Amino acid sequence: MTPKDTTSISRIEKVRQGLLHDLVTGKLRVGKKLVNEQGLATRFDVSRSSVREAVSALVTAGYLERHHGSGTYVVDVPGPRHALDATLSYTHMIAEAGMTPGLRVLSVETRPAFTDEGTALNLSREEPVRRLERLRTADGRPVIYSVDIIPERYVSSVTNKTFNRSLYDILRSIGEPVVSANAILTPITAGRALSRLLNVKVGSALQQIIEVDYTKGGQPIVFSSEWHVPGIFELRVHRRA
Repeated sequence: MTPKDTTSISRIEKVRQGLLHDLVTGKLRVGKKLVNEQGLATRFDVSRSSVREAVSALVTAGYLERHHGSGTYVVDVPGPRHALDATLSYTHMIAEAGMTPGLRVLSVETRPAFTDEGTALNLSREEPVRRLERLRTADGRPVIYSVDIIPERYVSSVTNKTFNRSLYDILRSIGEPVVSANAILTPITAGRALSRLLNVKVGSALQQIIEVDYTKGGQPIVFSSEWHVPGIFELRVHRRA
């Protein structure tokens, strides 16, 4: 779920992204106590200081809370009815902002689901998924790098070359429209891989979105990680009652 040049991802970012995946996939729920620093350091193969800084960032963001003498607990996880604003398709959103949308497919592969993907999408062990790595542009400028994971059973009839258009349009055309999304939005800074992909300087501010999309029947159908260049268009979150 991260750019292939993992050397660009700091140790702190590695821990923070891992914990965000746990939040969005339900592995970490409200009220659950976080594993201690040493346990997280071992899991992510980083120092305890890197764990401490990553956890502090999530405390600041309001997802975790430290209880003196007890530990760190989850205090906020977006529910499945927290949806992005009405326009779910970024292709359409860019066009509505008065810019020409573009979409470049970087890679497409079919492989068994990784553990976090299977958890997010309610898949059986190592069920096959289609992994899409794509880059969206606005007036020719790179604005969104995304990695999307879709259960293969939904897109088995879709050829790889078809993914050069809106994913939501594709899913709608096969009778599985996306109607809501559970998403976590977090500010991050660009490492080397993201700076090359999005044509920004290393250390530039980006917006990361980790998201699970749902069908009308409430089934998770897409598990995504996205990195947005800020200032291109506004992202809103619409909460349904």
